[in-house]
Amino acid sequence: MAGFLQRAAKAIPFQLLPKTPWTQQRATWRDADPAIIDTALSRALERPSGNWFVIGASDDIGTSPFGVTIAGTELVAWRGTDRTLHVAPAACPHLGADLCTATVDRGALVCPWHGLRLTGHARENWSPFPAHDDGVLAWVRLDRVGGETPTDTPILPVRPPAPRLSAVTTLTGVCEPRDIISNRLDPWHGAWFHPYSFARLEVLDHPPAERDLPEHLDRFVVAVTFHIGRVGIPVIAEFTCPEPRTIVMHIVEGEGAGSVVETHATPLGPGPDGRPRTAVIEAVIAHSDRPRFSYAPRATAVAAPFMRLAANRLWRDDLVYAERIYALRSR
Repeated sequence: MAGFLQRAAKAIPFQLLPKTPWTQQRATWRDADPAIIDTALSRALERPSGNWFVIGASDDIGTSPFGVTIAGTELVAWRGTDRTLHVAPAACPHLGADLCTATVDRGALVCPWHGLRLTGHARENWSPFPAHDDGVLAWVRLDRVGGETPTDTPILPVRPPAPRLSAVTTLTGVCEPRDIISNRLDPWHGAWFHPYSFARLEVLDHPPAERDLPEHLDRFVVAVTFHIGRVGIPVIAEFTCPEPRTIVMHIVEGEGAGSVVETHATPLGPGPDGRPRTAVIEAVIAHSDRPRFSYAPRATAVAAPFMRLAANRLWRDDLVYAERIYALRSR
C-alpha cells in the first residue's frame, strides 16, 4: 500500500490545500534573524564576479540595436552575421550619436548621423567590450566598473540539462543590487508576503551568522508549496549566491527537480532623482524528468508569457521590499 501511495504521489504531485486564513500562519519573525541575513549578504558581496554584468535575455538581442545603461555606462548590443553577440559604447566615436538608434547592416552598426560603419572590432576612441551569450542571458564585462580581476566568462550556476523551458523577466527598482540579493536571502517572508504563490514554507537549514564559512555550507534549504488557488505542489529548494549580484534557487526535490530560478541584479546608475536604479533580471529555467516534458520546448511561445507573468507578480511585491531596505539604509 505504501509503495502505491508513493507512486501515486510521483504521478500526481498536486495537493489540495486547506483554507487557512492569512493571519493564522505560523509567524516567522523569530526565525528571520537579521544577523543571519546580513552575514549571508556580506559573504555574497565578497565573492568575485569577474566584472560580468547581465544585460538581458539572449532572445532580446537580434537584428536591431539593443540599448542598456550599466552603472552609468551607455551600451549598445547587437549580433554579427554569424549571430555573435557584440557589446560596445553607445556613443559613436565620430560625434557621439546614439548608436542605439543605428541600423544593423551585414553585422555592422551604421550610424544614423553620418553613416559610419562600426563592427565588433576596435577602432580609435571606440572599443567593444568582452561579451558572453550563455543561451539564456547576455552578459558584458566592464572592468572599469567592476574593478576586480577579470575572468574569461561569467560565473554561472549549474543549470538543468535539456530538455528545458526558459523565460526571462526584467523589472527596475529604486535600490542597489545588494537590496535585491538581501530580499532573496530572506526566505522566511515568502508565504507571508506572497500568499498567492507560496504556502507551508519552512526553512529546513540555513547558514550560521558567521563571516567565514565554507561555500558548500553557505545555503538556505526551504520546503515550500507552490500553489495556484487551493492546488499546491510541494518541493524542496536550495538558495545559493555564486557571485555578488546573483542568487539562485535550485529545486532539489519534488516536481521539476533540477529546475532553477536565477535572479540577477544589474546596477543601472542614478535616475533623474539622483537615486540608484537596479534591474532585476530573472531567468526561470524549468526541467522535468517526465517523458512528455521533452515536448515542452515546442510550447515556449505559449508557456513563456505565463512564466514571465508569475515572475512579474512576485517581483512587483519584492521590489517594494528591496526599495524599503534601500530607503532605510540610505537615510
